[in-house]
Amino acid sequence: MNEVVRYAPGQPGVPHRSMSGGKSGVGAALNPQSRVWFTIGHGILNEIYYPDLDRVCTKGMEFLISDGKEFFSEEQKDTYSEMKLLDDGVPAYRVINTCLQGRYRIEKEIFSDPCREVVLQHIRFIPLMYSLSEYRLFALLTPCLDNAGDDDTGFCSEYKGVPMLFAERDHAALALGSSAPWLHCSVGFVGVSDGWQQVHEHKRLQWNYGRAENGYIALTGEVDLQASNGSFILAIGFGRSFLEAAQRVRASLLCNYDSAKEQYTSEWRRWQETLRLPSHSGDQKRLASMSAAILRIHESKELPGGSIASLSIPWAFTGGKNDLGAYHLVWPRDMVQSAGALLALGARDDARRALLYLQATQERQGHWPQCMRLDGTHYCDGTEAAEAAYPILLAELARREEALEPQDLTRLWPMIKRAAGFIARTGPVNEVERWEEEGGYSPLTLAIRVAALLAAADFAEINSEPVIAAYLRETADWWNANLERWTYVKDDELARQSEVSGYYARSASPWKANPSAAPADFSTDSQAADKDVSPAAHVSASDALALVRFGLRMPDDRRIVDTLKVVDALLKVSAPQGPLWRRFARDTYGENEDGSAFAGNGKGRLWPLLAGERAHYELAAGTREAAESLLRTLEGCAGGGGMLPEQIWDSADIPESELYFGKPTGSAMPLVWAHAECLKLHRSLQDNHVFDLPSQTVQRYLTSRTDSVFAHWKKNNKIRVMRPGKDLRLELLASADVRWSSDNWKSINDSLTRETGVGIWVVELPAARLPANTVVRFTFYWIDERRWEGKDFEVTIADEES
Repeated sequence: MNEVVRYAPGQPGVPHRSMSGGKSGVGAALNPQSRVWFTIGHGILNEIYYPDLDRVCTKGMEFLISDGKEFFSEEQKDTYSEMKLLDDGVPAYRVINTCLQGRYRIEKEIFSDPCREVVLQHIRFIPLMYSLSEYRLFALLTPCLDNAGDDDTGFCSEYKGVPMLFAERDHAALALGSSAPWLHCSVGFVGVSDGWQQVHEHKRLQWNYGRAENGYIALTGEVDLQASNGSFILAIGFGRSFLEAAQRVRASLLCNYDSAKEQYTSEWRRWQETLRLPSHSGDQKRLASMSAAILRIHESKELPGGSIASLSIPWAFTGGKNDLGAYHLVWPRDMVQSAGALLALGARDDARRALLYLQATQERQGHWPQCMRLDGTHYCDGTEAAEAAYPILLAELARREEALEPQDLTRLWPMIKRAAGFIARTGPVNEVERWEEEGGYSPLTLAIRVAALLAAADFAEINSEPVIAAYLRETADWWNANLERWTYVKDDELARQSEVSGYYARSASPWKANPSAAPADFSTDSQAADKDVSPAAHVSASDALALVRFGLRMPDDRRIVDTLKVVDALLKVSAPQGPLWRRFARDTYGENEDGSAFAGNGKGRLWPLLAGERAHYELAAGTREAAESLLRTLEGCAGGGGMLPEQIWDSADIPESELYFGKPTGSAMPLVWAHAECLKLHRSLQDNHVFDLPSQTVQRYLTSRTDSVFAHWKKNNKIRVMRPGKDLRLELLASADVRWSSDNWKSINDSLTRETGVGIWVVELPAARLPANTVVRFTFYWIDERRWEGKDFEVTIADEES
């Protein structure tokens, strides 16, 4: 006998936890009417997102199985799971979970209603031992509405006479309905009175709790296996109210299931047919088509063009209610990678939507948040030095791929102009930032920003802004000319150990090796004085590759070749799939050595996308076979369902933590950037040329060998020494009268700055005519503020710059 109790005990339940970050499947309908996204892991539904990609609404849904007497089985823990796609490139899944004791099998088809906010599962429960009548089947659904999980209310009720289970919180609600009758329904608090506790202990729902308020809850419904003969459809619907969710559930259940599946799959097939997919056959083509689908799945329908980094929450099962991770957010750098890969596939409209979204979310100063919600709200306060550069490069790539209409060149110019101004004002020194880990200089961000400045200069010329174009090119020339002075370490212990003359390193490390190369007050400007400046800690797997990828240095440049030798010695690991790399030696983003999850500290593991970056280098270097081999390595990192992970475990197996050498860790999976890199590599190999290599840098620095016309001084890059034969350009953030002298103030000169058009005022002091060892001293009278700087600055003309 099941006892009916109005309110569940145990409020609020145990602390909320989310599922693993590793997904074996992700899906969504292409139809914009269906604003719901789902994920699959360990053979069950995990997070479902509604009404947009940055709003998690469920933790998971699984089945509990009992015989009503002694036997108890939990689907996600007590079965062996197999999964495959219903069709190539279509994110609809067939999952088969077989009991480890050989007693039953659960077969599922999972996709979303193409016309509604409903996730559908066609279930077949198949007894492998005993008869169907010997089993009891319970659907267990754990909500976490609107990115939370500790303040939901659940209840059992009806909609138009149809029994359903409900959950609601603020302006979000869900409903769980079944085509088979519910024998019993109950809601309870997780860990205390939920259905799992009851079925585990009593092998049935001992109490039918009708309501559980303001806590971490679970909904449980026992399916009538006899009435359905073990075959039925479950629908999880969403709405702004429980009534809206219930209406959608009932409508989906009333519609023809096969027709809904055909519409879902046919819409995806038609989109795939428009793409320029690799000509390979077999697994390689299937993975490429799935990668394309993953990119499209991660685009918003509420705010078209915006796409998130991953439909996953890395290591979220270790955190509390507010620790839902930052991957189901927009990271502009990741989003640009995705849009660039779509361009590689010929999806021009998709890339144009991305550019429009970036225009709409650009900050007044010209940059974008490091990461943000889809509506543009900042998620964290960090910024990244290259964040403003990526959208410029996307616009230029779209122009080269003929994805822009003539009017787009004018429409995009205000965004590009503001972004270029931000780059010029804040560079070349990095701010302290999450991705780069340190302030200082980085070959990676310098390469990206130099390429972006040159691309922006072309847009300036197209839009009749020659002054801006000239200034941006001259700035890029200065930064490019100083790359080695700022980031190349010579003849230190690491170089000697690696038997090379030097190597590129990011951040503050060069100043320990080359202290004379530091700006006059670098430790103050970059706040790096008290940080670990060991060069080995700052060698990055991406930096030297970026100098080639963005066209600043030739692939056979001895400095590049030597750096890759150092990188391989420090960061390369031979995995079962092939060679893989860590990001940098001091990376702390990953599991700890004992396998415990990242919780603010750990050790960075192997990143599959770096194999793609290295492959692009190999292609540029003319070693095509190596590039093709690395593509196979990258593809070999894919987990179940073709998902590429963020990181791969690089140590001995730790089975209790589900960590196996060469297999995905608990980090994000799928990682959109990894799929984007894979698709761009396919296109690059098809073209036998690096797809996103900027033409401007190649022409200016590799073909024409353009040098810098001026020596540049600015407040965040105060050079102390300049070579003879150049004029000294001062760059300021406001209009000023520059008072200067080349004879220790015996004579005084005044020069007025002029505006460049991007928020910088410049003036050139005629230092080219001055002899070596002259000291140029200067100060400023700020015109708008009507005040003197109150401090003198100086630059010495000498044969050696610093």
